[in-house]
Amino acid sequence: MAELLLHTHDEKKGILCQATSQTETRASWISHLAATARHLTEAEIAQLEAQGNTSSDGSWQNLLVPATKEFNAGLIRGCRFQGLVVLGQLRRARLKFHDLELDCGLYNSYLDRVVLEDDVCVRNVAYLVNYHIKSRVILFNISEMSCTCHSKFGNGWLKAGEDESVRVTVSVGNENDGRAILPFEGILPADGYLWSRYREDTQLMERFLELTEAGNNREEATHGLVEEDAVVKNTILVKDAKIGSHAYIKGALKLKNITVCSSREEPSQIGEGVELVNGIMGYGSKVFYQAVAVRFIIGRNCQLKYGGRLLNSFLGDNSTVSCCELLNNLIFPFHEQHHNTSFLIATTILGQSNIAAAATIGSNHNSRSPDGEILAGRGFWPGLASDFKHNSRFASFCLVAKGSYQQELCVTYPFSLVSLGSVTQEVRIVPAYWFLYNMFAIARNNSKFKKRDKRVVKEQHIETNPLAPDSIQEVLVALERLVELTARTLRLKNLQDAKDFLHQNPDSDLVLQDPQVQKKYGGRIYKGAQGYKEYRKIVKYFAVQSLMGYCHGLGHQSLTLQLLHQIQELPLYTQWDNVGGQIIPSQQVQQLFRRIKDREITSWEQVHRFYDQCQESYTLWKARYSLHLLEWLYSRELHQFDQAIFQDIHDDVLIVSNYMYENSRSSRQKDFEDYFRSITYRNQQEQEAVIGTLEDTGFLQELEVETAQFNQKLERLLSPLMGSGKQAGRL
Repeated sequence: MAELLLHTHDEKKGILCQATSQTETRASWISHLAATARHLTEAEIAQLEAQGNTSSDGSWQNLLVPATKEFNAGLIRGCRFQGLVVLGQLRRARLKFHDLELDCGLYNSYLDRVVLEDDVCVRNVAYLVNYHIKSRVILFNISEMSCTCHSKFGNGWLKAGEDESVRVTVSVGNENDGRAILPFEGILPADGYLWSRYREDTQLMERFLELTEAGNNREEATHGLVEEDAVVKNTILVKDAKIGSHAYIKGALKLKNITVCSSREEPSQIGEGVELVNGIMGYGSKVFYQAVAVRFIIGRNCQLKYGGRLLNSFLGDNSTVSCCELLNNLIFPFHEQHHNTSFLIATTILGQSNIAAAATIGSNHNSRSPDGEILAGRGFWPGLASDFKHNSRFASFCLVAKGSYQQELCVTYPFSLVSLGSVTQEVRIVPAYWFLYNMFAIARNNSKFKKRDKRVVKEQHIETNPLAPDSIQEVLVALERLVELTARTLRLKNLQDAKDFLHQNPDSDLVLQDPQVQKKYGGRIYKGAQGYKEYRKIVKYFAVQSLMGYCHGLGHQSLTLQLLHQIQELPLYTQWDNVGGQIIPSQQVQQLFRRIKDREITSWEQVHRFYDQCQESYTLWKARYSLHLLEWLYSRELHQFDQAIFQDIHDDVLIVSNYMYENSRSSRQKDFEDYFRSITYRNQQEQEAVIGTLEDTGFLQELEVETAQFNQKLERLLSPLMGSGKQAGRL
């Protein structure tokens, strides 16, 4: 595409390659400038030339200044004006950001086809071409800041006549581009998940492309944009960039074809040695200390730092990555990955994950081809120096002990501990491990993540509670699997006998064989009876917690028969998807797809409104699902529940509630009372000065209060349904 060269007296044409936004046309900008701009006076021209300024137009007709605002020609020194340049208000004022304080004006810079709004500072910018700079912006010590007329600012668009080969894609989840998505400003992890996981639906894939291109004006040429109150300093290259308001960029090496989303409420930062190429950076995020991102999407309130490398990956909101390398990943919110030796490739990680030091989650080193991948549910936590073979899949909240896992894994037990056998090559799994031995982590998770969520605008809805429909549906699968394996191991004739055994022997040391958890060697399930018991308890806890939330939303404290009947009238969804961190019924996801393919939904904004609508109904859907769970647990319909069953539910949930606090406290207490924890301190007083005391643990104080409140609410919730009555059998 030809670049406009402005050397003539054609007063108000060819201002930039495009207007200030996709919705504004060049014609509207010409009209705007015709009403607000003027040419220089002879005295102003003389003053500018005396101050070392030059113009490609000897008569200075290519420089327009404000007709109705203050313009001080004395604030322009040592500049070269090439092509049409439009200035806003220019007056004696200073701009200050942190310790940097500079006079407004233009100094020692080269400007070609630029619009500068009011009170800007452009100092030592060696090459500023085809940009719109809004008010109160500081541009200081920049080697090159330019924009081509065909830039997409990191979006996966094409301009008219461009070949498909130049389209920017982000190849998440798989190295072979089979799950590639298109980045666009405003994309959510939910969008990336749906786009990457339903590849067999070719019509849906075509519509996703259309939704993305709907925001693209293919015919209009483009110009770079720096919005109000942004600062760019000591940077080598800024090319084809759209920089949001209040962004702070310092010492970057290369910023090319990117959008930096930023606002007063959620300012973004880019620091020393950073290279960002072909991608979108979310609001409130920070990238600094030699970090590199290429073909990327970074969500809101993320940090990429200390030499971290993010390539062909989508990093979800509230995530922190440092030192390590991530290639071809779709990562949901609240991901933590630190340490210089960790590595992550070809994965879809569904959030609230933590990758330990020296964890090598890659495919090339142990697979014949680069098309393997890993899918892990929420709370994926591989241990130190662990490595895995692709393809592998993990249920929610799997804690994987240190080891080299040479065979593919399919772990369907949520909240489990996975480890390698000491003698045999079978893997060992303890189901419900978190509830048996690490309740502190489970109880703290929800509170921890909520406190870390610093987003001002929460476009991506995120479920932070470990007990949610996605993890609970996995618990049901695990319960059925434990019954099946028990029947097989004990050679029982039917599954009912296996259930009876597990109920009657909750402390059994029976070890179960599960050939499906690992290729070739299978696995052993330890403490299956204890896990079965814990799983059932937490299903009840989730059900009651959800019913409590439903009643609270209606302003009720007690669950009555009338409310139960009201809940039964709600739609029942038993299959759920974790969509970018938001838990949505699978049927609703399919409804979204139908509406997209039928063109009822024609933009990503409408898709996001659909997510919002699902979130508004989430409490209702969980309440209905909870009744289904209770019916499943007791193997009877709700109208067959008597007072004894509701009493049993109350008692089990009360046990779980108290156990959460007591076990959390005892787990944390070990950190203060264990002998080996104290051996580096001269005395107890030094230890307390360094790490505090158990009573100083704020979370435990909060949990104690919350537990007491929950127990009171539990009593009020179920009291109308409890009383004396015949005992109901438990299945």
